[in-house]
Amino acid sequence: MRLCRAAFSAVNIESSMNDRKPFITIRNLKKIYPTQGGELCAIQDVTFDVYRGEFITLVGPSGCGKTTLLKIISGLLPKTDGELTFSSEGDFGPGRGVGMVFQKPVLLKWRSILDNVLLPVEILRLVRQSYVAKAMELLSLVGLTGFEKSYPNELSGGMQQRASISRALIHDPQLLLMDEPFGALDALTREKMNLEILRIWQETQKTILFVTHGIQEAVFLADRVIVLSARPARMVAAIDVPLPRPRTMELKAEKEFGKLCLEIYRLLEEK
Repeated sequence: MRLCRAAFSAVNIESSMNDRKPFITIRNLKKIYPTQGGELCAIQDVTFDVYRGEFITLVGPSGCGKTTLLKIISGLLPKTDGELTFSSEGDFGPGRGVGMVFQKPVLLKWRSILDNVLLPVEILRLVRQSYVAKAMELLSLVGLTGFEKSYPNELSGGMQQRASISRALIHDPQLLLMDEPFGALDALTREKMNLEILRIWQETQKTILFVTHGIQEAVFLADRVIVLSARPARMVAAIDVPLPRPRTMELKAEKEFGKLCLEIYRLLEEK
């Protein structure tokens, strides 16, 4: 039995949540970059909805346009064509509405961990002192209590990425975008961070879009997996992940988990 639903049109991507209003609506999204030789099409036709509180993973070949898609959603890049709308009012540019976590922590080495977490507060010109207690709570949430006065080079890669997650959450964004945040970590640390981000997601109830190259990671984390083709990125499928939560590492030994991973692998291989 095939477990995916083709998503080449808006009609085909309606999920079991079709009675709810989408938080984010994406229709026929297109992005073209001008080049010296003409134009480069990074995204050709991407269509899907995101519902509030969902954990969505995006998977596709290297260089297919996944990062470009996140940047468009965040407001860091303009789209060339198509529809991108949010049901919630407020700022959804690179400001209060969105938090972003990159593949590398990108912490400022001359600032303490606490000061790094508070950096968005300063950029947004909020009252720093009003956010110190929240920063300490977030550091506690990610298991970094006692490291607030440390500097990035005194922390492991996994600990630095936990600090970057705290930084992305400090201004209470409604949407958290994560661009291969664990790709540079060793296998064991990456597995631990997968469990950690699921715990943080369950406690904060944020909407998360998470880019990954790992098929198992995509299935393990997600409510739905969005599968994209090679560049220019086109929508291949939106796959529901009806696996129970909370998720543990034992889930990866389950038959249904393996079926979902194989389904995505075959879709990527075909496209």
